[in-house]
Amino acid sequence: MADSPTPRITISDVARQAGVSRTTVSHALNGRGQVDPATRLKVEEAARALGYRPNRHAQRLRTGGANMIALMSSMPATVSGGPSRLGFFMEVAAVAASSALERGLAMVLVPPLKSGQTPLSSLDIDGALVIEPQAGDPLLAELLAQGLPVVSIGRPGGDEVDVPYVDLLSGPATQVLLTHMQAAGARRIALVVGSSRRTSYAQAEQAYAAMAEGYGMPPVVLRMDEALGESGGYAAAQQLLAEHPQLDALLVMVDTFAVGAARYVQEAGLRIPEDLILATRYDGLRARSCEPPLTALDLHLEEVAQQAVDLLFEHLRGDTSRRMASSPLPALAIRRSTQRQPR
Repeated sequence: MADSPTPRITISDVARQAGVSRTTVSHALNGRGQVDPATRLKVEEAARALGYRPNRHAQRLRTGGANMIALMSSMPATVSGGPSRLGFFMEVAAVAASSALERGLAMVLVPPLKSGQTPLSSLDIDGALVIEPQAGDPLLAELLAQGLPVVSIGRPGGDEVDVPYVDLLSGPATQVLLTHMQAAGARRIALVVGSSRRTSYAQAEQAYAAMAEGYGMPPVVLRMDEALGESGGYAAAQQLLAEHPQLDALLVMVDTFAVGAARYVQEAGLRIPEDLILATRYDGLRARSCEPPLTALDLHLEEVAQQAVDLLFEHLRGDTSRRMASSPLPALAIRRSTQRQPR
């Protein structure tokens, strides 16, 4: 991994800057004990100069107070929410909240934030779970800058940070989908992924490239902005079928894209799956309610959420030795979008 986040300014740093003891700094900043006004002012000035912020997590561990964690998604609401906001985000939340409560942790849900919205520093939390952060993710960077324990659901994109994570096995999962599509008769498969630098997309592209090379199939990959939602999938299918009319299958890794792609394919007069096979990654409400229903993957999100909370709990309690947990290999949920009738 590359550089770790910048070390947090501690109470010891403030004590050195002010030329006083750690105990004096603690009393001065927390209003405890007897500290003369001049010393208190000196400590406060040193804390401001260094950019010191109290570590609420450490304070609560000392006092035995209740802990609060947050579940966040770096993906736009068009991806993480889903119809009626019942999507990947909420499926993880349902299990994570129960698992957290069993450990005496309360959990707050933080919806996808747009630039300029409420800063995370205003949240009184002790740690966070972040769903599939992209490379250079500002949400993840802000959490780490606050010195908060963080666990990523899905390996963080890029190599900029080193945080513990639950591996979603996106490469093997893509292989499962591609193998099924080929068995269903697909011979010219195109891949559609989001344009953000997420590990799940990178691993999907690697698995697809290996498959294409192994079968001598010209690779066709299209990246779309996640924020476009269904309209992005519609445009992707339109572009791909115009440029590559020989395609007989689309693997669309973002479920909201897949729904838009299915709409375009059928408006163009093609039948799913007879003329074109279509599959997506996440077996959520979008995949199940699409017409036709889409073959997708059961990502075992209940176990993923449980593992993520377990890992975060360890780090909250100071045991940072474990850096990764693996989810079970996703299982196929086969639906009509890939079920061609034998000819």
